[in-house]
Amino acid sequence: MSTQWQANLDKLGLTLPEVAAPVAAYVPAVRSGSLVYTSGQIPFVKGELPWVGKAGAEISLDEAAKAAEACALNALAAIHALVGLDNVVRIVKVTGFVASAPGFTDQPLVVNGASEFLGVVFGEAGVHARAAVGVAELPKGVPVEVEIIAEVRD
Repeated sequence: MSTQWQANLDKLGLTLPEVAAPVAAYVPAVRSGSLVYTSGQIPFVKGELPWVGKAGAEISLDEAAKAAEACALNALAAIHALVGLDNVVRIVKVTGFVASAPGFTDQPLVVNGASEFLGVVFGEAGVHARAAVGVAELPKGVPVEVEIIAEVRD
């Protein structure tokens, strides 16, 4: 029997990927009390980076939002590996970093790719506080990086 988050991923035609191996000195996620904090996740898809470049230049707004969704899926994989998504009570906060071309100001619309995805997966429990920050560069030249804080059952 699948859980609601799993059924919602199935409807989207998505599966949780393997947790991306850290590219530096960190772990994918840590738990402190009833909160799980993910490290910033970049948009790996099957070990590849299909999006490289800056939002508003090489990467369109729609492509950047899709990349943000991939980041959120990777963050869910990190949470699942640590505590299991069945234990998620709610998504508390999402922070999205958007590598932005000069003059690009639609960072909130890019990070909506992650936020709307989490709402579909978790329903009301996916509604969260958020920050969308424009930055000059991100690791590996990706257009977006997302980190999540989730409340989990004890």
